[in-house]
Amino acid sequence: MANLYKKDAPFKVYISFKKYLDVLEHIRYNDRLEYRVNYAQSLIDKTKNFQELKDGFQDVTLLEKHEDLIRLLLADLFPTGLTNNEIKAASIPLSDITFNYTERFKDILKDAGKDFEIELRNITDDEFYVFCCCLILQSYFKKDIKSTLPFYYDIPNKQGIMKHYKITVNSDFTEVFPTEQAKIPSDDTLNMLLENIDDTNLWKKYFPSQSWILRGFTIISLVDCTSEVALSDLKSSMIQIDPENLNPDENLVEIFKSYFDVPALNFGLMLFNKKDQRLENVPIYENFFTNHILDFWINAFDEETRKNTFNNLNHNSRPIVISNVENMDEETRKMPSFNILKNNNINSFMVIPIMKDNELLAIMEFSSPISNSFNGLKLKKMEFFSDMILFSLTRFSFEKNYQIEAIIQREYTSIHDSVVWKFRNEAEKYFNASLAKKIYTLKQISFKNLTPLFGFSDIRSSSDKRFNLMLQDLNEQIACLYDIFSMINSDSEKYLLALEIFENELNKEIKADTEQRLQRLLRDEIHPLLQGKLEVQSSEEVKEKIKDYFLQLFIQTDLFYANRKNLDDSITLVNRKLADMLDESQVKAQQIYPHYYERFKSDGVEHNLFIGQNIAPDVPYSSKVASQLRYWQLKTICKMEREFQDFKKDLPISLDIASLIFVYNEKIDIRFRMDEKRFDVDGAYNSYYEIVKKRLDKSHVKDSNERITCPGKITIVYFGMENQREYLEYIAKLQKKGILQSDVEFLKVEDLQGITGLLALRVSLV
Repeated sequence: MANLYKKDAPFKVYISFKKYLDVLEHIRYNDRLEYRVNYAQSLIDKTKNFQELKDGFQDVTLLEKHEDLIRLLLADLFPTGLTNNEIKAASIPLSDITFNYTERFKDILKDAGKDFEIELRNITDDEFYVFCCCLILQSYFKKDIKSTLPFYYDIPNKQGIMKHYKITVNSDFTEVFPTEQAKIPSDDTLNMLLENIDDTNLWKKYFPSQSWILRGFTIISLVDCTSEVALSDLKSSMIQIDPENLNPDENLVEIFKSYFDVPALNFGLMLFNKKDQRLENVPIYENFFTNHILDFWINAFDEETRKNTFNNLNHNSRPIVISNVENMDEETRKMPSFNILKNNNINSFMVIPIMKDNELLAIMEFSSPISNSFNGLKLKKMEFFSDMILFSLTRFSFEKNYQIEAIIQREYTSIHDSVVWKFRNEAEKYFNASLAKKIYTLKQISFKNLTPLFGFSDIRSSSDKRFNLMLQDLNEQIACLYDIFSMINSDSEKYLLALEIFENELNKEIKADTEQRLQRLLRDEIHPLLQGKLEVQSSEEVKEKIKDYFLQLFIQTDLFYANRKNLDDSITLVNRKLADMLDESQVKAQQIYPHYYERFKSDGVEHNLFIGQNIAPDVPYSSKVASQLRYWQLKTICKMEREFQDFKKDLPISLDIASLIFVYNEKIDIRFRMDEKRFDVDGAYNSYYEIVKKRLDKSHVKDSNERITCPGKITIVYFGMENQREYLEYIAKLQKKGILQSDVEFLKVEDLQGITGLLALRVSLV
């Protein structure tokens, strides 16, 4: 066997008892007590015929072959009187191979099961290699480096609870020396290595694999430190909150099992909502925690008593410990909510309020099906990590509020990253002034001399589709009511006539208030009548039809909504898909040059970009930047159109989009409007740009009824020939890439109110 280790190491290892036999030799010749001299002589004689015990061997089967002799040889190191108390064994140095166990160690391994393999905990291959090198430095080079890397064995007991044992090692009977292939580094080199403890390749350069010899054996002693390790793991689990990824630690319950030494344990935690005076689940732990005790406790009282109990906890927050639920008073066990404990096989539990500044923050519960699992001593162990739980929950609350604020910023009042520096500068001035007790008036945030880029992907004919689907919904609702009233004898003629009038209006000459009048009739007369029919002795057929009718209603309007819902769902899906694609592509656009970006969703998605030195004062700006971003915009719009064609077939309602880009050469200013919490174009002289944008949506090709936008085509609106040449270059690039076709149209845009001379290019997607 070339190496006794599972991992690579700088030395070859030989099991040897030479150094211990040398100790026996010393006793034989120097000890004054005759019985010790005779004892040493006897052991030496017994090993004379087994020279491998002294010379060293790598065949681990010899450990079993010489098991009795080794036990006799090491008897002084393993006293019989301590064998049932000490957890001790001999070991191959730094290996998982152990032998010559005390009786207590044997019992621990027996309880772990025959398939259990003992191995060191949480040490990587690189860490192991460097640690072995450090042993060479300590043993051979006599470097006092005091390596304190702790070693642990994790061994389950017969109940399945993971027990943790810290290992102390006695290396008195080992020796380290170099082979012929070994390098002997200088002191300076050794010091350099110690300064680069994480550079495994560097260590391997000076201490190549198996270039040294480690010979002997070690004595390992184990100390049960399950509570300490579980406490450490518990603190680590509770402190490791990643604000970007609030994932639950699935091992938390297992850690609690080890810490409390309870094999069958469940843990629950609910946060207290002070505003609503109620307990709430921790969402990320919903599938891992149980809240049976808190459910029992909550359901034991009415709402008012519960709120009073929460208030009383501020004055008396003592935990509750029930060792055995059978010992609870008779009155409690007769409560209906007591069934929660019985149904979940809970026979012992603890309930612990967590307080901060004399206010309830959360409540924890521990439960077990095993009676007497929890008692006052177990509760006492809570004191060791109660502060950590408080810290963790406080931090979780902080991160939760932080994330909520981030969502609000992102979804409602977003300040784009490219301009946030200017807001931060103003906020910092305001904050510093407040610290100095000075008055500071926040200045307006504005950016001047910017080049705008505008574009949209509009859902075509969504208003017409919505109107037609509204008619379809209302006609279906009227037909359904016809069907019901034809089966009802009393009051049917009056309502059948009213429904006929509404049906004629919907399908021939609909009025502005037709839908509202129908809604009023339904809400005030027809629906109360139908509800009454459900409560009197109507036929089962009538009742089923009425129930089916009410199931189809949209509660907020009392109208059928299924067809319009399909349209709204389709529009929502399109908007989300297009907006996500635009946002994703924006990441690359910001790398071209930092700029202000905003987008809006309605029946389609429109976007604005504002570019200029003012937004990124530290980044050089030139007209080339605008050209690069204009090309990016066109390419992105093409990509959005193409991907829309791929997913449009999966929409509940078939839709088409038409995309447009507006090219504007004049510089404009933008200003943050505090009342609306958004940027807007600043100044009357810049309003022309906004007017053009708003009127392009429904504009037509000059001297025709054809819209300038068209599904499957990209429309580019501009003022001068310079822009035309620029965009024809971009189109040519995309044609070479197989994205656009060669059917470029040169169009004039109809004269809009106050706007003349607009031109357009239109080109089809491949």
